[in-house]
Amino acid sequence: MDERKRIVRDGYDQIARAYLEARDVAGADILLLADLIARLPRDARVLDAGCGAGVPVTRLLSQHARVIAVDISQAQLRLARQHVPSAALVCADIGAPGFQDASFDAICSYYAVIHVPRDEHPALLRNFHRLLKPHGYLLLTMGCGDSAGAVEADWFGAPMYWSHFDSAANADMLAACGFALLWSKDVSDKLDAGAAHTFILAQKED
Repeated sequence: MDERKRIVRDGYDQIARAYLEARDVAGADILLLADLIARLPRDARVLDAGCGAGVPVTRLLSQHARVIAVDISQAQLRLARQHVPSAALVCADIGAPGFQDASFDAICSYYAVIHVPRDEHPALLRNFHRLLKPHGYLLLTMGCGDSAGAVEADWFGAPMYWSHFDSAANADMLAACGFALLWSKDVSDKLDAGAAHTFILAQKED
C-alpha cells in the first residue's frame, strides 16, 4: 500500500470514535445533502465513497436510497455497521472499489478525496464517471487551496495526510473528466480553525 494511504487508513483506525464524536452531524456541509437527495430517482442506488462511521451521511442517504458504502478503515466500518445496518459495507480504496460500469445513480464522497494523493484525483474522478449511470450525480468534498501533500503529526491523536488542488483546478478537472458543474460552495471546517473545504455537485454529461 502507498505510504500516504497507509497513514490515512491507520490514522482513521486509531481515531475512529474520537472523530465521530467531534464531527458536526447537522452543519452547513450536511445540509447540502438535501439537494442531492431531492434529485435521486425512485429506488436509487448510491455509492458513499469514504463513508467513515456512517454518521450522518450514510445514514441520511440510506433513508432515501440503497446505499453501498466504502471505506479504507476497518475501524470506521465497524462503527458504520452499528449505525447503518441497512447499508452494504465494503472495505476498499475509494479509487478501486471494483464495481461495474453504470452501477450507481449517484456518488457521494464527504471528506475522503482530500485524503487521496492529488496525482490520483483525475483517475479517481474518471472512475466515478465510469461508475455512474448516464446523467448521474456526484457530490463530493474537495480542497479550497493548493496542497501537493502534507502530513499533520497529531490530528485527533494520530498522523493524517491531506492532498488537494485549489477550486479552479478542481473545476477544470471535473470538466475534463466529463462532469457538468451544478454548484460549488465553500464551507468552513469546524474541526480545523480557519480551514474550509469546497463542496461540489456535478452531473455526468453523457
